[in-house]
Parts: sequence; C-alpha cells; structure tokens
Amino acid sequence: MAHRTDTHAETLPYWTDSASFPTFAKLDRDIDVDVAVIGGGITGLTTAYLLAAGGRSVALLERTRCAQVDTGHTSAHLTMVTDTSLSELSSRFGENHGQAIWDAGLASIAQIETIAADEAIDCEFVRIPGYQHARDGKASSSLINTFKHEAELAAKLGFDAQLVDSVPFAGGPGVRFEDQARFHPRKYLAGLAKAIRERGGTIYEHSNADEFTASPLSVTSHGYRVTCRDIVIATHNPLVGNASVTAASLFQTKLALYSTYVVAGRVAPGTVADALYWDTENPYRYVRIDSRRDHDLVIVGGEDHKTGQVADTDACYERLESFVTRAIPGIDLSYRWSGQVIETPDGLPYIGLMTDHQYAATGFSGNGMTFGTLSALIISDALLGRKNPWQELFDPNRKAVRHGLWNYLKENVDYPYYKMRDRFAGAEGRSLRAVPRGEGRIIERDGKKLAVYRASNGSTTVRDATCTHMGCIVGWNAAERSWDCPCHGSRFQPGGQVISGPAESPLSKDPR
Repeated sequence: MAHRTDTHAETLPYWTDSASFPTFAKLDRDIDVDVAVIGGGITGLTTAYLLAAGGRSVALLERTRCAQVDTGHTSAHLTMVTDTSLSELSSRFGENHGQAIWDAGLASIAQIETIAADEAIDCEFVRIPGYQHARDGKASSSLINTFKHEAELAAKLGFDAQLVDSVPFAGGPGVRFEDQARFHPRKYLAGLAKAIRERGGTIYEHSNADEFTASPLSVTSHGYRVTCRDIVIATHNPLVGNASVTAASLFQTKLALYSTYVVAGRVAPGTVADALYWDTENPYRYVRIDSRRDHDLVIVGGEDHKTGQVADTDACYERLESFVTRAIPGIDLSYRWSGQVIETPDGLPYIGLMTDHQYAATGFSGNGMTFGTLSALIISDALLGRKNPWQELFDPNRKAVRHGLWNYLKENVDYPYYKMRDRFAGAEGRSLRAVPRGEGRIIERDGKKLAVYRASNGSTTVRDATCTHMGCIVGWNAAERSWDCPCHGSRFQPGGQVISGPAESPLSKDPR
C-alpha cells in the first residue's frame, strides 16, 4: 500500500512501492569520459547501457533518484501502437513512413526483451496482446468501420492485427494487436544500472547539471566537472545545455505538456484478461495488469489535460476510480499517481542532434517506454558510428513538422492569454494564515505573488510564484502537492525545487 508523504500524499507509484533501486553517490570529483548522459530514466539509463556495451566510457548524472520521476510515474505499456493512428500517420507521412514508425516501436520492445534476457534481469517481461476498443463496448457502425480499416491497413503493412467482435474486459468490437508487452520498469532499470556499472560506466544521483560549457565540452554539478566528447540530454523535457536560448525557446513551442493520471487496485487472479487496453475517446483511458503471486493489480490511466490548466486534479482520479469500480465491483483500490506526457505537432518524438555534440530526446506522446528505448537506440548508434533506419524520421529538424502546423498553433495559442491573465488576475488570498495545512496557495503581498505551502506540522515555505522558465505564475496541484506552471508544464516541489522542466532553476525565495 502506498504510504503518505507531504510531497506526494497517497500518490506514490506502485513501481516505487513494489521494488527497490540501488543508490548512487553524488558526483564528488572531476572526471573525463566519452559521453555524459543527463537524466536517469529509461532514456538515459538505456543510452548509457548501450554506449557502455559499445565500449564508450559513460557518466550519468541524475538530479534526484534514477527511475523515480517521469519513468517512475509510467503505466508501463510496451506497444508499437501510437496515439496517432496508423491511417493518420500513413496519410501524413506516407505508408512507408507509417510502417517505419510502428516498426520502431516493435524494435524497441524487442530491445527491452533482449537486454532483459542478456543481463538476466527479472523484470517480469511478458508478451501480451493489445486491444483498441470503444469505451464501455459501445461502438457505432462508423467506429466499427474505422476499426476494420485500421486492422486491414496494419495487416497490409506487415503487423499482426485483426478486427475482433468482442474485446476481453471491455466488451464490444475492436482491434487486437499481437506481440505487445508489459514489464516492471523499476526492476528493469535496476538491472540496467547494475549492467552499466559492470561495464565500467558510472552513475551519480543528486547531481544536478548546473552548468554546460562548449569548449571544452563539459557539464558541471555542484562544483565538479565532467569533461566529455558528447552530451546526451535525457531529461524528458530537454535542458538547454549548449544550445542557444533562442533556439531552445523556439523548440519549446513545439512541445505541449500534459498531466496524466493512474489508479490501481487488487483483484483476484484472472479477473481481467492479461492484455493492454485503450479506448477511442478523447482523452482516452488505458488499462493493463500486473500479476502478483496471489492477486492481480489492475492499472488504469487517463484523464489527460494540459499541465497546470485543471484546478480540481483530484476529480481526475475520482473519474478513473468511478470507472474502474463500475467495471470491476469489489476491486481494492490501493494506488493513485500522476505522470506527464509531452505531445508534438506531428505526433512523433524528437530524437537526435540538437547542437554540436549534444543530443536530446523528447515528445514521446504517451509511449515513453518504447520511444525512450528507441531514443537510446538512435542516439547510441549515432555516437557509435552506426547507421540507424529511423534517425532521419525522428530527427528534431525534420521537415515533416510543417504538416502538423494546425496542431502546433492550437497547442500554443493560449500562451499569451496566460501571460496576460497572470498580470491581472487576483491572488487566492493575502495572508499566510489563509493557507490550510498540507496545502498551497498563491498569496499576494505588496503587489507580489507568492507561492506559499503550509506543511502538516504548520510550518510554511514561501517562494516567488513566478516560474523560472518564462515568467508565468504557477498554480497549486492539490492532488500531487506540487506547483505546476500552466504555460509550459514545469512542475516544482512545495519547497520550490524543480520536479520537471522546462524550468531548470527552483522557484526563487521570497527576498524578505
């Protein structure tokens, strides 16, 4: 059962609660390596592993703990099926590219399976089918035709897919995709970390990338320098690093950050058929199983919204809980947590060279486990001098982004509105006494907006409410006990420390 903390009250992910992870020391000396990897999620750890296996010296720096932030809050689906349908991908890019995108997903799943086998990682990797279905099993004739078209196109392009009359658990018609998978991500990444060390790589936790220099190429963390030949930014939302601020700011407009929610509960073994499930609604819901010795854990996610733009985040959990308790009466709900996904204008991630000797990967659009692994494949191949079939397709500078212009505008049109609202909207109160214990509020004092958090023991933490990325005013996320920025999705701990970017600096202290 998840335990309670001030920062994540009852929102500890199941993965963290069900498996341990080795600890690593802070960077405590200057070092020289071939590659510095920034970020200890699935992208960073897989990249470090592949590079170390390829004979490169590697140092990985993680700001907090590895496998804990974005990767730690996944629902851990392993699927080639993207949020953007295969027919839409094929229409937008051509069938060959549509096939290549899904092939890349399958290759990523296969890479995880191979690493788990080669390194004897007991991460419960299992091949299972995936089902796309109508919510509540109610499909119109138009939706059935869509299912039929998607299944036929997938089969035409070489994927094992078929229209089925009745989807297990969900009921009603849908599409069954073979050769998808599930695993325990924390156990898998713990095994990767062990393998990295065995191959001479080094991992440093609580080692924030404070400063980047281009000549010599290096990363500094609390006064110690990692000098390297290449840098890989694997931080979900990429740090600026040695890129120009102008280029990084423009690139950020191509990214839309969404919060997503997960609940999970115990059921008797076999209550729900072991598979991946996702429906066709917007926002959609997704379901998977984690099998234990004496029970199954049903994991349900969804209710996505742009980060910082929903006031009642608890209601997102409540809708998921209502759905699953109706679908499975008697389920013992024991976990809830939220994560963050990054969408791009054309539905594809950006993976590759951002500036000289600096690589990054972002925009996984809900397929973090597969696209994170794909990123490691593409980047490690580039650094090891190997050709990669998907390098050009996912290149950050690809020309295909122009086809997603309408979505690009849609995702960013509200930014000026938020900047204006922040200047003129009233604060939630004017006195620190107005902040309940265990909550945060925006307080206005002497014309300045402050982010005030009152801990359960009554002590208060006061920070400037201005996001350190581009100056928007953060808002309190009651469900996760975090300060969330509505403009570009940065998130901060109650004390102001960065949880996830694009912000790189903590909320400033109140000057008084």
